Amino acid sequence: MDRPPNLAVAIEAAAEAFVGVLDSATSRHQVTVPPTQLRVLALIRDRPETNVNGLAELLDVVPSSASRLCDRLEATGLLRRTPDPRDRREVRLVLTAAAVSLLGEVRERRHRAVQAVLDRMPPRAQHELLLALLAFGQAAASGTSPSPADTAARTA
Repeated sequence: MDRPPNLAVAIEAAAEAFVGVLDSATSRHQVTVPPTQLRVLALIRDRPETNVNGLAELLDVVPSSASRLCDRLEATGLLRRTPDPRDRREVRLVLTAAAVSLLGEVRERRHRAVQAVLDRMPPRAQHELLLALLAFGQAAASGTSPSPADTAARTA
């Protein structure tokens, strides 16, 4: 079965709509932490062994920029720097209870916002969306993307 010519465009538009739903879920509720800082907190939550250099790699920034981000998060009480118990020369980044609470709150708000959109979709469309998203996730995880020659051959 051939791919519809506008599928990538439709996916991009849906992704933009999805990001808009997620962003509005936090901005409407006066979350005072900027999106970049929320992303940093989520990265640290998901990788508890992270240090500043590791964070810099994840963000694709220089370590001094990552350190300044951590300074701001530490100043607002959302992050602590603690010595690594295995190597006291290393410093781990640790979320505070306030950061964990904030991330939980943001996750819940986003979940409710997405659920509100899903509730406006017919059940069959929700099911088809689920299957499509699972297939997309599997394809993305496989890491194989078609070469330009394959893409050209398919569209010719």
